Amino acid sequence: MTGNPCSATMNRFQSQLAGNGLTLRRGQLQTLQINVGRKCNQTCTHCHVDAAPWRTEMMPATIARRVGEWIQEHRPAVVDITGGAPELSEHFRYFVETARHAGCQVIDRNNLTILETPAFAWLPDYLAHHSVEVVASLPCYSADNVNAQRGDGVFEKSISALRKLNAVGYGTALPLNLVYNPIGARLPGPQAELESDYKEALLRKFGIVFNRLFTITNQPIARFAEDLRRNEQWDAYLELLASHFNPSTVEGLMCRSTLSVGWMGEIYDCDFNQMLGMQLRNGKPLHLWEVTPGRLDGSDILTGIHCLACTAGCGSSCTGAVNPETSTALRS
Repeated sequence: MTGNPCSATMNRFQSQLAGNGLTLRRGQLQTLQINVGRKCNQTCTHCHVDAAPWRTEMMPATIARRVGEWIQEHRPAVVDITGGAPELSEHFRYFVETARHAGCQVIDRNNLTILETPAFAWLPDYLAHHSVEVVASLPCYSADNVNAQRGDGVFEKSISALRKLNAVGYGTALPLNLVYNPIGARLPGPQAELESDYKEALLRKFGIVFNRLFTITNQPIARFAEDLRRNEQWDAYLELLASHFNPSTVEGLMCRSTLSVGWMGEIYDCDFNQMLGMQLRNGKPLHLWEVTPGRLDGSDILTGIHCLACTAGCGSSCTGAVNPETSTALRS
């Protein structure tokens, strides 16, 4: 596996690592994250995938079968299915059932409103039947804030969807975790405090229960990056991220234990790198079926300035804050 192509001209994130005597290399693979395509029933302002209803990039059957065969052979601990709206893939059920049969934990990155479309009325029961963990996007418990970020009417549909998930055991017998993204160019607040606020508000107002809240920092990629530049906030946001660099987050970064797979089977250190086209290579671009988990151990991770978002304050990953115990000073 080749090293970082930016090493000759060190990016700002690498400078932060070097200044703290740190390196970033892959550890043991735990999670295979499959991005099945860019098609989504929503168009969110913070979306690093630039997903939308009009996107046509979706994983074809030949690639899906090869990814499924790799799962059956190597049996990663977790198979994390994302998109776009991953349920819109014709191979969504194939991935769920293949991974569960292989003994993997399965995560569905769910935008909630997909459950409100008539074509997906079957989804809550299906997910519960296969014990799929649901990680659902809900950037706030305020209707105005959610609709501003995700579109008119999204909050009301999300509440209805959460009630349907609760009705089949999610939030009690089955894991239901919510995702919070800040609105605008700022860092998330403390995860534990936000989780407590969410639980109180959703239970009191709507009778909804869930397990955990994941706080995720907005990535300066795609739609959010365009918004930053349009509002002349790009430099200020990068400075915010860099000035809150937290060296204690590096060991727990998701890129150390996650492998991201694109809709054509290409592989990346993380979903963010995937959106920037930073494909893993070994003399040529690599695809999932050309690697084994052991072959990845200890290899360098490709980085860029966007990596500052994952190491700012409490840190940020697909499972929320990397280091929730970070001092309040770093969160300010």
